[in-house]
Amino acid sequence: MIPAKLARVTESSRGQDTRAAPTRAAVILPHERGGRAQPGEAAAQRAAEAKLAEAVGLAASIGLTIVHSGILPLRAMRPSTLLGEGQVETVKQAVVAQEVGVVVVDAALSPVQQRNLERAFGAKVIDRTGLILEIFGERAATREGALQVELAHLSYQRTRLVRSWTHLERQRGGFGFLGGPGESQIEIDRRLIDERLVRLKKELEQVRRTRGLHRHARARIPRPVVALVGYTNAGKSTLFNALTGATVYAQDQLFATLDPTMRAIRLPSGRQVILSDTVGFISDLPTQLVEAFRATLEEVAAADLILHVRDAAHPDTGAQRADVLGVLGELAEGPNPTLDEGWPGRVLEVLNKADLLGGLSAIPAMPGTIAASALTGEGLAELTAAIDARLSAGMETMEVKVSTADGARLAWLYENGEVIARTDGAKAIALTVRLTPANRARFEQGA
Repeated sequence: MIPAKLARVTESSRGQDTRAAPTRAAVILPHERGGRAQPGEAAAQRAAEAKLAEAVGLAASIGLTIVHSGILPLRAMRPSTLLGEGQVETVKQAVVAQEVGVVVVDAALSPVQQRNLERAFGAKVIDRTGLILEIFGERAATREGALQVELAHLSYQRTRLVRSWTHLERQRGGFGFLGGPGESQIEIDRRLIDERLVRLKKELEQVRRTRGLHRHARARIPRPVVALVGYTNAGKSTLFNALTGATVYAQDQLFATLDPTMRAIRLPSGRQVILSDTVGFISDLPTQLVEAFRATLEEVAAADLILHVRDAAHPDTGAQRADVLGVLGELAEGPNPTLDEGWPGRVLEVLNKADLLGGLSAIPAMPGTIAASALTGEGLAELTAAIDARLSAGMETMEVKVSTADGARLAWLYENGEVIARTDGAKAIALTVRLTPANRARFEQGA
């Protein structure tokens, strides 16, 4: 949330009901013809209808009432308005006819383009970056999440408040961009923003150091970590709840989860692992939000196994897969175990929402994939078995003998390894056990 001294809002003194009515919004997608194809599965350009549907979903997820939407093909992008003159006039007519208060442009707008479109439409205009920032502002639950959102928001607003001051005569109040009309102008300048940014970065650095200590502490009681990643709204949190019995917030909306959540689960072999639910990725991730994904990247990079959850029923599932891999690539800095040559061996793709396709049989079997429905539970037994098998593949089998009097050492092996065979003797117990290389080293050092 933006500090009060950076954004002051006058309260109504007339005693009237100030509850805001739902904001009527229009969502438009400027679609550039003949865009360059991306490599891999993204070579086929994402259908404009799917992109528009996603933008509408993003806008609706923060309570906007969508009364108009449309795709605007672009022959060339205009520096002043991005859209052509005729397109600007067409949108203006729709804005007036539908009494639109906010126009969402699913593209990156410069401060000048945003100002000119607001003047032309007579309504507030936000671009894709502003919209996602608004969503993050509503969903961040942890202190780190809130700090990250504020940092991203101020970095984004800094250019708009300084370079495009003239369009803020009647700036709406509240967090971000959406609030009641008729409230006072946000009085903010470059010095205040810069001072706040410096303080935010210091606070975030402290939070990161604390999280690093927590990760180091978890490493002392080693359990494999399995991280869930995927496109937003692919069903990660629903799958997380189904596997762990937790009650993590899961709704059919974009970015329902922003902060990493961890729970322990027991696999069929008896081994305990830590399952981590993470924020969903999205195409065209705003650069201001890269840092907001840092916590997710760190958890994914440290994971022993990555479950890439995909919405198998989504018409654009192939492009979404490419987007997730692309975001991971953009976030990587230097050598990263997530992106090295061994990464494919640490990824298991979960083709979720099989129930929407008629069941597991509707999804062709492919190497490295498991079909499932987190909602109905179909395929979850096969999924946990596949997780078990993947984690066991990197384990080492060893023969050990433990004194019958050393109950703590015996319990450690059962807790941190997979006991395959056991023979009880009068003075010692002979075990055949599978351990990760790290746990084997700990055992041999007297863990």
